[in-house]
Amino acid sequence: MAATTRKLPNVLITGTPGTGKTTTAEKVAAALEGFTNVNVGDLVKTKNLHGGKHEDEELDCFVLDEDMVCDELEEQMTNGGNVVDFHTCDFFPERWFDLVVVLRCDNEKLYPRLEARGYSAKKIEENVDAEIMCVVAEDARESYKEEIIWTLESNSLADMEANVARIATQLGQWGGVTPSLS
Repeated sequence: MAATTRKLPNVLITGTPGTGKTTTAEKVAAALEGFTNVNVGDLVKTKNLHGGKHEDEELDCFVLDEDMVCDELEEQMTNGGNVVDFHTCDFFPERWFDLVVVLRCDNEKLYPRLEARGYSAKKIEENVDAEIMCVVAEDARESYKEEIIWTLESNSLADMEANVARIATQLGQWGGVTPSLS
C-alpha cells in the first residue's frame, strides 16, 4: 500500500460499460469489513455532479463535472477503504488509489450485455469501439503508475469470481482484513 495515513487502501475498478465493474466492486466491498463501494455513476446522478444531459440524446448520459466529483469524494478517499467503480479513470487524483483494476471483455460478450441494457445502437457502437481501442486501459496507463495497474478479463461469471477473490485478497493483505469470499 502507498505510504499514506490511510488505515485501509483504496481501489479503482474501471473499464468500458458492460465489463462488470459495478458487480465486481460491490462483491469486493462486501467481502471486506470496513470497505465501501462507491458507484461514481450513481453518485453523479444523486448529488447532481454534472452539467446536465449530453447534447446527443442517443448517448443518454450526463456531462460529468470532474471537479465536483473530486470535491465530493476527497474526504472519503482520504479515509481509505473505498472500492470505487466508474468507466473513466483519468480525472481522479493518482494519490487516491493503491490499486487500479481495468476490466476487459471480449466484444462478442460485451455487445449483448449492452443490448440487454437497452442502449441505443450509437451508444453500443461507441462503447464497443472504446473497448476495441483499449481506451480505458490506455487512460489508466497514462494516469497511474504501471505497478498499481491490473488488467483482468471479465468475460464470464467464473472470471468475475476469480477477479473478486484476487482483488479482495490483495486489499485484505494491505489492510490487515481477511476477506469473506463465498
